[in-house]
Amino acid sequence: MSQTLTEGARKGTVDGSSTPSSKRWWILSIIGIAQLMVVLDATIVNIALPSAQADLGFSDGNRQWIVTAYSLAFASLLLLGGRIADLFGRKPAFLIGIAGFAGASVLGGASTSFGMLVTARALQGVFGALLAPAALSLLNTTFTDAKERAKAFSVYGAIAGAGGAVGLLLGGVLTDALDWRWTLFVNLVFAVVAFAGGWVLLSNHRDAANSKLDLPGTLLVSSGLFALVYGFSNAETHDWSSPQTWGFLAAGGILLSAFAWWQTRAEHPLLPMRVLLDRNRAASFVTVLITGAGMFGVFLFLTYYLQLNLGFSPTKTGVAFLPMMAALMVMAQVSTTVLVPRIGPKVVIPAGFAIAVGGMAWLTGIGVASDFSTAVLPPLLLIGAGLGIVMPPAMSLATSGIAAEDAGVASATVNTMQQVGGSIGTALLNTLAASAATSYLAGKDATSKLVQAQATIESYTTAFWWSAGFFAAGAVIAFLLYRRGTLDADPDAVRAVHM
Repeated sequence: MSQTLTEGARKGTVDGSSTPSSKRWWILSIIGIAQLMVVLDATIVNIALPSAQADLGFSDGNRQWIVTAYSLAFASLLLLGGRIADLFGRKPAFLIGIAGFAGASVLGGASTSFGMLVTARALQGVFGALLAPAALSLLNTTFTDAKERAKAFSVYGAIAGAGGAVGLLLGGVLTDALDWRWTLFVNLVFAVVAFAGGWVLLSNHRDAANSKLDLPGTLLVSSGLFALVYGFSNAETHDWSSPQTWGFLAAGGILLSAFAWWQTRAEHPLLPMRVLLDRNRAASFVTVLITGAGMFGVFLFLTYYLQLNLGFSPTKTGVAFLPMMAALMVMAQVSTTVLVPRIGPKVVIPAGFAIAVGGMAWLTGIGVASDFSTAVLPPLLLIGAGLGIVMPPAMSLATSGIAAEDAGVASATVNTMQQVGGSIGTALLNTLAASAATSYLAGKDATSKLVQAQATIESYTTAFWWSAGFFAAGAVIAFLLYRRGTLDADPDAVRAVHM
């Protein structure tokens, strides 16, 4: 590694600033709060959607835009947000992201119309795209000691993995106890704490200050990611043969291919190829993508099952996910601090995927009137344990050994993979589930409540089987891509840093 990186590691940060140990852990706490705010907003509004729809009077067809507006803005601008943090400093990017996200949340909570709420959700995505990569890159440049880094990323990875479940729980509690608007207003609590902590604790470093913003690359990747996520979102409401689905997907593929070509020729590339050259890092990006796709099979369809089939309230549904969150957090610590350092990712991460496959396969045994404690809780614990083994080390490896000037864009790539994976998973699983329900009803009495209930079970279990398939593919790909042994720097990647 470079001299700057070596000296920074001795002092506690990549940029070489002197940061006392106690301060580093306080920084972790504010980064965790900010990350939780961004992650839970992907799901916290979902439970409140029926209440918001009744209050503002928008149609079922428009309802998806409350979720899609956030994901479109967030996914398409993440790489730009990460590069801005590298160019202009992580502290201002972090603080502006928090302040903007809080302001957009207030706007959404105060919405008097559908258009106002969609605008607020899109603005949340814009500022989230600035905040999320700044937070992860701050974590990456603050913790360079191997043991401390493992602990820090176990916390961060647990938040990233469990944040969706926290959103479901918090959304249910706030909707039941107060009002749907508080699923947005609650962000002020997180934002005030994170902003105050960031203002006091963080110092500003512009590691890529001598570089320039790659405007052609920014336009290509932002429009490409927008088209890709929009195409998958349309697959939920249109047929896959619709031009609004395949047309946007094709356009997204072409634009992202053009972006990849341009990055090999740009003087100041938005995503330098050296970021992708390390084999473990590339494997981690793919791992995060697959995990994001498979996780939605748990959160989305199990939420439907618990509420519509077992009659759980929104709050009780959120509580039902707590054991999974606990298992995820425990295994996050074990995987990052014990397993991966001793065994290496080539064995540990595929094993985590395999455990998640077992949990998803077990979950397909649910029925119309299954008991939660026997049919749902055990597989949920397995899934949580598996994802806890996979996600935190993958996120850590995706940013490990990265040059300081690339920390923001590498962090943004991690977030982009998770977001795009989620969009792909949602679209595919929704479509497959709907087809399974339709096929089950063919030739049966569709007016029978029992038949309808069984059709929904068929749709859920189909989604669970496909999620298991995603995780199985993740196990194979991770085993093939990760290098053998424990974590040593890839010499090709080290040379690339100095290119």
